[in-house]
Amino acid sequence: MLSIESLCKSYRHHEAVKNVSFHVNENECVALLGPNGAGKTTTLQMLAGLLSPTSGNIKLLGEKKPDRRLIGYLPQYPAFYSWMTANEFLTFAGRLSGLSKRKCQEEIGEMLEFVGLHEAEHKRIGGYSGGMKQRLGLAQALLHKPQFLILDEPVSALDPTGRFEVLDIMRELKKHMAVLFSTHVLHDAEQVCDQVVIMKNGEISWKGELQELKQQQQTNVFTLSVKEKLEGWLEEKPYVSAIVYKNPSQAVFELPDIHAGRSLLSDCIRKGLTVTRFEQKTESLEDVYLKVVHA
Repeated sequence: MLSIESLCKSYRHHEAVKNVSFHVNENECVALLGPNGAGKTTTLQMLAGLLSPTSGNIKLLGEKKPDRRLIGYLPQYPAFYSWMTANEFLTFAGRLSGLSKRKCQEEIGEMLEFVGLHEAEHKRIGGYSGGMKQRLGLAQALLHKPQFLILDEPVSALDPTGRFEVLDIMRELKKHMAVLFSTHVLHDAEQVCDQVVIMKNGEISWKGELQELKQQQQTNVFTLSVKEKLEGWLEEKPYVSAIVYKNPSQAVFELPDIHAGRSLLSDCIRKGLTVTRFEQKTESLEDVYLKVVHA
């Protein structure tokens, strides 16, 4: 769907985006992650056609100059006319996207129903909550039926309920189109994305499948709990290292591999220990993100 090659953006002596390359497949959701100033918004604005790259290539469906109507874009801070109703605003936005007035009216009801704003269709936007405005912005980005959707921080300003609603909409959207979104809320990205692109200082630090990223950064940290005492016995095992005791019966430590874990359990059984918990620490996206960004 989207192919980006060696994308760069410079402002006088500052390189905001440096040699960025990645791709987005059809019906795929890709999360663009990174700290403030990493170049995420600049990258998204170039993809949306709002900024011209200094160098590099952007291809949508193989075309360097695609029809803009193939793209839907929701900025981080969508702007509205507070005196308009949702119906009026979407009619205005639809006309700017090249839809006829008749086509706008055909699509608006369905779109407001999809984002959960059908009952507020004729209410002035000035009376909308933050979550309602975000959903209206999403309706605007989707009204002309794009094939590629760009969302800049779609959930960062929302409360937990609003975030859940927008994420639920995004899960449904990726069945019909490709979605690229930036976010700081890593747990939310983990819920909906298929691929991850992590940026730092305008460059890509890591990209690939979320599961692959977790596996690549996986540590061999284990937790063992028993009913008896572990202190004094665990240190004797040559394959156990970096032991930290939570209490005399619970310890966190490192093992070279899962085979050593089996050996440890066998040793526990031979010693007559009652094992109540033995598990490998699972890396969250947040854990992995922090490792990559601070590496």
